[in-house]
Amino acid sequence: MALDRRDVMEDRDTWIKQLRYRAWRRGFREHDFLMGTFADQHLANCSSEDLDLFEALLDQADWDVYYWIVGQVPVPEKFQGPVMEKLQAMSFTVETIRRTS
Repeated sequence: MALDRRDVMEDRDTWIKQLRYRAWRRGFREHDFLMGTFADQHLANCSSEDLDLFEALLDQADWDVYYWIVGQVPVPEKFQGPVMEKLQAMSFTVETIRRTS
C-alpha cells in the first residue's frame, strides 16, 4: 500500500520536529545555539538529502561538529555542502556578535 501525500508530509513534519529537538539539546550552549537556530530557520525548506545530512551531523561527536563549523578542523568530505556552508555562515555571525558585546 502506497503512502498518500498527507502521510508523507506528516512523517516529514515529525522527522523535522525530532531533528529540531535533538539540535537544541547538544553538549554545550554554543553548539545548542548553532544547531538549534539552524534547525529552526532552515529544516522546513531542506531537501530529504539535506535532512539526512543534518541528522548524520547530529550523530557525530559534538566537539567534532563544532570544530568543523567554526573552521578549526577541516570538514570531512561527506559533510561538505549547503548544510555545512549555512552552519559556518551562522557561526561567523555568532562570533561577530560575541566579539562586539
